[in-house]
Amino acid sequence: MRVVVADDAVLIREGLVRLLEEFGCEVVATVGDGDALVAAVTEHRPDVSVVDVRMPPSFTDEGLKAAVEARRRVPGAPVLILSQYVEVSYADDLLADARGAVGYLLKDRVVDVEEFLEGLRRVAAGGTVFDPQVVSQLMVRRRKDDPLAELTPREREVLGLMAEGKSNPAIGRQLVISDGAVEKHIRSIFSKLGLYAEDSDQHRRVLAVLTYLRS
Repeated sequence: MRVVVADDAVLIREGLVRLLEEFGCEVVATVGDGDALVAAVTEHRPDVSVVDVRMPPSFTDEGLKAAVEARRRVPGAPVLILSQYVEVSYADDLLADARGAVGYLLKDRVVDVEEFLEGLRRVAAGGTVFDPQVVSQLMVRRRKDDPLAELTPREREVLGLMAEGKSNPAIGRQLVISDGAVEKHIRSIFSKLGLYAEDSDQHRRVLAVLTYLRS
């Protein structure tokens, strides 16, 4: 994978570069502010960008704003937010174009390297991966016309775990149900959300997760 790394903290940035290169990624650019991120994505068209939320000059949400701008200039550019903070306003904007290829993980909750790399690969492939704390923050402001109203409580559980990037077997293990039961719930979710077989299962999965996170 070709990766852009955007983080104002030099030690974290260089640590990410070493980690990514150790696992066979090519880091095509490292940047420390939002404008440089937008320029790097526009120039290099990476497979995925790893972006911190808080960068200069105000150290509030410049990273997220820059990620949104980068995806405006390069539609669908994959972005994995890796931060200590949950900032939902621009996270909504990242989800708004319904293209997928977005993720939001919290630095202090990534428990192993393979988990991080799997999330990175998922986003680069057009999927989604969100930390449970980010999901819960996004779900606080549900609309009155909730598109998920027809889902059963179990189907909501399954869809929430899909939003965290979990595979069908991982969902089954967490909910203590069979793989077949997971597949049945997912088919029902697709049907109730109007996601039919004209699209691939992977694309329908992304669209279902985006509906869940934006509802």
